[in-house]
Amino acid sequence: MASEQKTVKFRCPWCLGFEQYVRYHDEEWGVPVFDDQKQFEFLILESAQAGLSWSTILKKREGYRKAFADFDYRIVADLPEGYIQELLQDPKIIRNQLKIRAAINNAQRFMEIQSEFGKFSDYIWDFVDGKPIQNKWKELSQVPATSEISDKLSKDLKKRGFKFLGSTIVYAHMQATGLVNDHLVDCWRHREVGGN
Repeated sequence: MASEQKTVKFRCPWCLGFEQYVRYHDEEWGVPVFDDQKQFEFLILESAQAGLSWSTILKKREGYRKAFADFDYRIVADLPEGYIQELLQDPKIIRNQLKIRAAINNAQRFMEIQSEFGKFSDYIWDFVDGKPIQNKWKELSQVPATSEISDKLSKDLKKRGFKFLGSTIVYAHMQATGLVNDHLVDCWRHREVGGN
């Protein structure tokens, strides 16, 4: 019986709703992302989340993958009007015209940042001096919705013309892509993604 209890892993309680959520928590959330296409994927998904739950977006992730050319920002930046109208009828994504158009706009702005910095990842990681912020939260209630850095990053993205990326969404993006480690200290993933 004692050996059985050892195999039970404590996870951040927010992910315990369904299998796909647990897998996302265990395999992706908080892992540092330096790949631009993966950064863009999370930007699309996080901006689509505005006003909704992350679980809703997670369930539609494959729909987004198909609708947005496997998150290839070069293709998304140039999606024609006819395709936008098709997306507005696609139940596999959030059919919000402003969010769909924001994804296309953000792909264009994303490439402008690449032109300036070489990589979008270089730009965004510079806000945390190139290494993840290691938080040591004991309870979910301690985890913030925004930070000074997400305020600053969101402001800069808005100045550059990005849409649907307020400070709360940007902080969620930072959590998802490992710029900040917000796994609770008792969660088995906290140490794995860089916590001590």
